[in-house]
Amino acid sequence: MKLSPRLLLAAASATSAAAFQLRHSAPLTTQQYHHADRAMTTRLYDNDSSESEYDYDLLVIGGGSGGVRASRISSGYGAKVALLETQLKHGIAPDYAAIGGTCVNVGCVPKKLMVFASRYPGELKEMAGYGWKGATEGTFDWKVFMENKNEEITRLNNVYQNSILKNAGVEIIEATGSLAGTNSVNVHHTATGETSTLTAKNILIAVGGWPFKPSIPGIEHAITSNEIFYLEERPERIVVVGGGFIALEFASIMDGLGSDVTLMYRGDLFLRGFDNDMREHIRSEMEGNSGIDLKFNTDPKEIVKNDDGSLTVVDQDGNELECDAVLYATGRKGKIDKLGLDNAGVETKGSFVPVDKYSQTNVPNIYAVGDITDRIALTPVALMEGHRLADTLFGGLDRPVDHEYVASTVFTTPEIGTVGYGEEEAAEKFKDIDVYKSRFRAMKHSFPKSETYSLFKIIVESKTQRVVGCHVATDGAGEMTQGIAIAVKMGATKDDFDNTIGIHPTSAEELVTMRTPSYYYRDGEKTDSLE
Repeated sequence: MKLSPRLLLAAASATSAAAFQLRHSAPLTTQQYHHADRAMTTRLYDNDSSESEYDYDLLVIGGGSGGVRASRISSGYGAKVALLETQLKHGIAPDYAAIGGTCVNVGCVPKKLMVFASRYPGELKEMAGYGWKGATEGTFDWKVFMENKNEEITRLNNVYQNSILKNAGVEIIEATGSLAGTNSVNVHHTATGETSTLTAKNILIAVGGWPFKPSIPGIEHAITSNEIFYLEERPERIVVVGGGFIALEFASIMDGLGSDVTLMYRGDLFLRGFDNDMREHIRSEMEGNSGIDLKFNTDPKEIVKNDDGSLTVVDQDGNELECDAVLYATGRKGKIDKLGLDNAGVETKGSFVPVDKYSQTNVPNIYAVGDITDRIALTPVALMEGHRLADTLFGGLDRPVDHEYVASTVFTTPEIGTVGYGEEEAAEKFKDIDVYKSRFRAMKHSFPKSETYSLFKIIVESKTQRVVGCHVATDGAGEMTQGIAIAVKMGATKDDFDNTIGIHPTSAEELVTMRTPSYYYRDGEKTDSLE
């Protein structure tokens, strides 16, 4: 029995036929779906290639987080799936990324390895306060780190190719894809340079994003978050341009690894879109506990290559700063170039592909997930989007995407972990909120008398007492926030937090011991007291 990919499995049993209803009827719970699934004797999507007019049920362009997840889950449902990825091994310019996408190759994974490496000097600085004598930072060997990093990324490339996808029955094609029509894709094979054409009932665009660099004189001398992972030597002096989380993370990383770092941002304060208290707190920590030179309201207008190989950055006021590398982290754009979207009539908005809540473009059988859609550019979000698309197309489930209460972390030192609404967003949306806030020195830092502070913040919608935002700036904030996010996503109230027994002694217990609001908002206006 071949099921329409738009049908929703409503009920099934071992002794009765499955009943189905249209996608836009009431969705099943995951538990109901799995009960029905176990009762069936065939896969939900019964692929019978002899009946199909297409080569594949799903053809995926792009082997990043969203594309891989959608491919694997779709194949598990019985769909015939092929995935196109330009290269299967990382580090080959000009593409850099490979199977596994930006995250695995030139994003989350190698960045986090650099974060780990960058924090050891900070640990050593506090050792004397704990009685350890003679500890020194030693010398960081950039080449050894890069060799080990490359080995790890190669291992992950192989895992994605040989375990995750092949074991799931996905056909992997080392090639670049471009649309030839609504159901056809031109396949440009990397190894041979030849082009062939494949057809598919459904096409998924999951090619991700690419670092943006402005058009200023000398911009060709700047690097991005791609090239930083393949530099042969650590730059002694580096200018990081940008104010988003990527810029701040690399500023922290390079500072920890021993480089002289200058962060230039054209605005008044970085991390626009994050809770303002968290933004101010990280500025304070960077100014007090790092060697990063923060230059706000500063916008480079030219980069000059000097005779000795060094660079000079010239800002809007004519100020000059000499350095060895300039890293631009000023946003990312969608990789729509050479996709042939016009050939299929796929609409675009800027460099991105707009989609609905089912990740469907304006062309009914063409979908897009991940950074190319300009929704939330985070790996776990792309995974969710790809998984839910597969569930909807081939699993008989009605699973639109869900972008509310998505947790994230900025891997600066200290980290920022956040889930839900910031104070300013919450006041605008809910009007009446209670704000709980606590700034303190964690035990680990207070004992050796370090001036390193943590900031915890809970935002509560007054009428329902639901926790609608939780933000922490502290060591290990990412690990902490993942657990908090479960509670916030489930709709936990402030009473639920208060009724939870704390773990002592930890910084995290502050989340369940803040009893009195620091201030309030009523009808969108801030007030220190309700009297």
